[in-house]
Amino acid sequence: MALPDLDSAVAHSFGLEVDGIVIKQITEVSGLRMEQDVIELRQNTSDGKYVVKKLPGRPKAGEVTLVRGLTADNSFEQWIKNARFGKMTDARKGGAIIVYDFENNPIKRYKLLNAWPKSLEISSMKAGDTNVLTETLTITYEQMEVE
Repeated sequence: MALPDLDSAVAHSFGLEVDGIVIKQITEVSGLRMEQDVIELRQNTSDGKYVVKKLPGRPKAGEVTLVRGLTADNSFEQWIKNARFGKMTDARKGGAIIVYDFENNPIKRYKLLNAWPKSLEISSMKAGDTNVLTETLTITYEQMEVE
């Protein structure tokens, strides 16, 4: 069977969607990972040989880090404020990291379930520096699905 001739995706444009609101100014996404525990089953076969089988275990929760240029938008700050003050019903949300192609069409969605912000970091500020100020948001999630 021949494999389909598909082009690989280019890291061009990303977005974060939370509660139906899309923030497209994301410049970097790192840490997207689906992982699960491994269970080792050690046993003897009927002919007396020792074997180790590896079985899939429970899925693990994860963290993703997003970076964007600092703007007047305070959605990240408001979201983390809810988590800091224990308003987890407001802070825990469903969302997705969306990858866009060059024509701004979504090509892949990484759906995050029960996600909430763990930390928000503003880049260092130095007088006379010409670098863009950024904010880095770390989001923890219980489960990730790829659509």
